[in-house]
Amino acid sequence: MAGLWRCMLAVVMLMCVYLWDSAEAVGGAKSRPRPQRRPPKKPKITPIDLTQPEQDIDIERMLGTWYLLNTASKCSYLVNHGTKVEPTVITIARTATSNETLSVSTKTRHNHQCWEILQVYHLTSVPGRLTLKGSPPEQNIEIVIGDTDYNSYAIMYYQKQGKITMKLYGKSVDNLSEPLLTKFEELAAKQNLQRAYHFPFPTYSHCGDVDRDHVINCVPTC
Repeated sequence: MAGLWRCMLAVVMLMCVYLWDSAEAVGGAKSRPRPQRRPPKKPKITPIDLTQPEQDIDIERMLGTWYLLNTASKCSYLVNHGTKVEPTVITIARTATSNETLSVSTKTRHNHQCWEILQVYHLTSVPGRLTLKGSPPEQNIEIVIGDTDYNSYAIMYYQKQGKITMKLYGKSVDNLSEPLLTKFEELAAKQNLQRAYHFPFPTYSHCGDVDRDHVINCVPTC
């Protein structure tokens, strides 16, 4: 009989030990802090993301020829040697194959010769924002039409690899007025950019038809 009681006592003790260990395990699991989820990464904001296009931009009214009148940048070389930059003319047109792209011809002089660069700007879901696709995509140039009256001037922002440049274009080389230059400077100051040209842009020289050997065709891979 005593042996039976001892056996029953041993069983009870084992059960108590088992239940105690189980309670400790459960309690420990409950008290253990849950692993914290990493907060979602905030989207990377670049300078051009803070630049809003002209409201309800009409891309059709941007078509045609524009003359570079001034530029602003953080590039110290451009700021210090801006007067050495040759006049530049861009012509914007619709592409024949797609309504989602623009054909852009850029003509400028280099080493006393006329050069032409042919490119394609892609429209985006945001009116007034364009993309010049690079290879690889990290080389993309994001473009925003920041301010324009369509008839005389257009201020455009160009960003590549997080670095932004502002350019002031005119429908005529005579459109650079003091009020317009002041507006350009104020917008440049908001981006902490410095104006490259503190005097009227160098005189434009005719750069009409370009020799075929001096045409750089960046369509569609550049």
